[in-house]
Amino acid sequence: MSALDGSSGSPRFLVVLDADSTLIQNEVIELLAEAAGSLDEVARITEEAMNGRLDFEESLRARTATLAGLGSEAFEQAGRRVVVTPGVPEMIEAVHAAGGRVGVVSGGFHEILDPLGEQLGLDHWRANRLELADDRLTGGLVGPVIDAQAKAQTLREWAADMRIPLRQTIAVGDGANDLTMMAIAGLAVSFNGKAPVRDEANVVVDTIDMTTLLPLLGLRG
Repeated sequence: MSALDGSSGSPRFLVVLDADSTLIQNEVIELLAEAAGSLDEVARITEEAMNGRLDFEESLRARTATLAGLGSEAFEQAGRRVVVTPGVPEMIEAVHAAGGRVGVVSGGFHEILDPLGEQLGLDHWRANRLELADDRLTGGLVGPVIDAQAKAQTLREWAADMRIPLRQTIAVGDGANDLTMMAIAGLAVSFNGKAPVRDEANVVVDTIDMTTLLPLLGLRG
């Protein structure tokens, strides 16, 4: 992976993005909820959580509970409907060419993010896992929940593993569960963010085009 190496042999910087409504234009849990017949309830809970009015883990468990009984084929069906945010492939290519790396840490689900990460050439990704029994969703989760604290810890972990100082990290998100991660990054970017995120970010981006990050990184413009 020599294209990612800086002059010291380590990557020069790290960009960490949220997934839903940032890397992609969808909220994956809402795609799954539509198949389960619980879209209205799930969309309402998502809105409350992303604006910081509801604990994220509590909201996630309430939303996933509505998916109980869905077959695993729902992952593929949802995946086909995912829309990658314009400019994402170009942003990843430019970051790699400049000796950086790109990771995604998501309160969403590995079942959707895994194929997407491979397709886009992400360097790292981490998300929640949905519990299956007899090839159907139970409505539960497997393992620790990726919440605000877990997102921040993931950014720290990836940066440490790559020997990248936190001041050379960039966190990009849109919801309240991104704020803890954004608070420790060298640069915090609100990407089409909710009010709490816009208030706390160093930079607010309202254009739905991920190449708008490149001037912020000194890579264009």
